[in-house]
Amino acid sequence: MPAAIGRRELIGRLLATAVACPLTVSAQQQPMPMVGVVRIGKRGETPHLDDAFRQGLSKAGYIEHQNVAIEWRWAEGRYELLPGLVAELVDRHVAAIALPGATASVLAAKAATRSIPIVFMIGADPVEFGLVASLAHPGGNITGVCLLQTPVIAKRVELLHQLIPTATTIALLIDPENPFGQVERSEAEAAARDLRLELQVAAAKWQDEIDASFPNLIGRGARAIMIGTDAYFFNQRSQIAMLAARYAIPAMAHWREYPAAGGLMSYGSNVADAYRLTGMYVGRVLKGEKPADMPVQQATKFELVINLKAAKALGLTFPDRMLAIADEVIE
Repeated sequence: MPAAIGRRELIGRLLATAVACPLTVSAQQQPMPMVGVVRIGKRGETPHLDDAFRQGLSKAGYIEHQNVAIEWRWAEGRYELLPGLVAELVDRHVAAIALPGATASVLAAKAATRSIPIVFMIGADPVEFGLVASLAHPGGNITGVCLLQTPVIAKRVELLHQLIPTATTIALLIDPENPFGQVERSEAEAAARDLRLELQVAAAKWQDEIDASFPNLIGRGARAIMIGTDAYFFNQRSQIAMLAARYAIPAMAHWREYPAAGGLMSYGSNVADAYRLTGMYVGRVLKGEKPADMPVQQATKFELVINLKAAKALGLTFPDRMLAIADEVIE
């Protein structure tokens, strides 16, 4: 009897193993979703923004290397590489493509695919650039986060005028390859006219061109410089801050990372928060939501950040009214 019972137990265990094995193999073979991310800058330049994107994904329940894979692509500041980088991700059949920080990358992705969900994070108006049908009802396969840079361009001009009321000429630095650059120029020109200021514009793409633009603009009478809302300028923020100090000219940007890197001041949306929200939106797409039904998220808070150390080096004193409304003052 014991031998017979042993055989029955052995047969039962073998049958149980045969039933369980296909389930185990099936679970192991279930592929984790892959997300493609295209960044205009260089790898490793802004790790806090990459981490913010991952934090957004994690809030949606997705953690890199555990239940989602991320394919990162870096354009090294070269807009002409964007179509090829996007095409690589389309060929990989990624579940979604995230495009934080560059309108040109979204335009390239729109041209590359109408089926893969695309989540952007840009400062331009996505309706104006034909990316979505409307903010509330995007339609198609594209949605994302809009930092609404256009309405605050005039505010940056106004803040520079408040800081240096005697200046009659200010300048704007733009990237000629950035589609948003011309929009920014038009808005800045209108704001300057309203304040009876002259606006000088310089186009710069690479670091040597940025270096040359500062003495060039000063020679054209500029007493202050507004840095364009360009991803490449963001990545070069430390060098731009050093240039402003070298030529003793006030300069402001739209990202708080600029005064944090030694620049004078900034006014605009919190970029890290926008990356976090972009990650959350990608997570929602992975869970099955359709971009067509996901309203474009808009920034609702704009921050004024002031660096008093940089102001002292330039021999400037911020008016009390500006200090009173500042969201952050770096001593």
